[in-house]
Amino acid sequence: MSAEFTRRIFSGIQPTDHMHLGNYLGAVRNWVGLQGDEFETIYCVVDLHALTANQSPEGLRAAIRELVATLLACGIDDKRSILFAQSHVPAHSELAWLLSCVARMGWLKRMTQFKEKAGKKQDAAVHGLFAYPVLMAADILLYKGTHVPVGEDQKQHLELTRETAGSFNHTYGREVFPLPEPLILGAATRVMSLRDGSSKMSKSDPSDYSRINLTDDADTIALKIRKAKTDPEPLPERLEELDGRPEALNLVTIYAALDKAEPAEILQRYAGAPFSTFKPALAELAVETLSPITAETKRLLGDQAHIDAVLADGAARAGAIAGPILAEVQEIMGLVRL
Repeated sequence: MSAEFTRRIFSGIQPTDHMHLGNYLGAVRNWVGLQGDEFETIYCVVDLHALTANQSPEGLRAAIRELVATLLACGIDDKRSILFAQSHVPAHSELAWLLSCVARMGWLKRMTQFKEKAGKKQDAAVHGLFAYPVLMAADILLYKGTHVPVGEDQKQHLELTRETAGSFNHTYGREVFPLPEPLILGAATRVMSLRDGSSKMSKSDPSDYSRINLTDDADTIALKIRKAKTDPEPLPERLEELDGRPEALNLVTIYAALDKAEPAEILQRYAGAPFSTFKPALAELAVETLSPITAETKRLLGDQAHIDAVLADGAARAGAIAGPILAEVQEIMGLVRL
């Protein structure tokens, strides 16, 4: 990048159901660690994206507040970072339309996530699901975000954001937007379903026993780990010996992530142990790590006025950055501003 851009991180998470262990280990714990002097950090509850799936209005409002409470409980500091709801800054929707006049249909048709979510019913899918990546690009570019923490399933969307930014800059002959860089924070923690080690832990899985929610109490966490699918073999000494044992690998990966250790180190510690030994140890570690988050989330949910104040302050601070950038884009594109 030849132009000078503020080093700014943008990332978002949908308010659908409860945040689970995969969200925490794969993303939010990293968000907490990124708060500091190196980057300006902007974290968004992407409620507009959530509308691409059926939502009850009351359920969505509750989910937004629960997600904010959980993020705060996990360690997101609303004074050091900007924490807000996407819909509270209308410039997200405005920029999404402007960028949709630059983004190419061919780019959107390549998006595998649309194909996966729409399945064989693509003609019946809502337009928002197809155009989702353009709104995601707007989310990032509205703040001239320079870095985005990404997992494997988001790399394609970030590439479209970079293509859109580059196309805009080329079309108008101005280096308006940076080309956001993926932020890879070491080996990604990919948490899989407790019922199927070949599928990611997901909010959309119909079985609540497939995931550990950050709202689960200690007994529920222990029960879910006890019932987690495994195999009859003991834990091996070496990581490569877990090839073909996805459920076993998943539990070892979760333990390592919670313990902030390498999976190979955990295998050295538990080599030869049966799951009747390993699972209670994992449950104890999970409860020890997650119970403070659960308790703080519950406390914060008892103070809705505080959560709404955090959202209002975050929206005001986000809007102060977004407003001038949107105005700059409108001016460059030839729109008359009164």
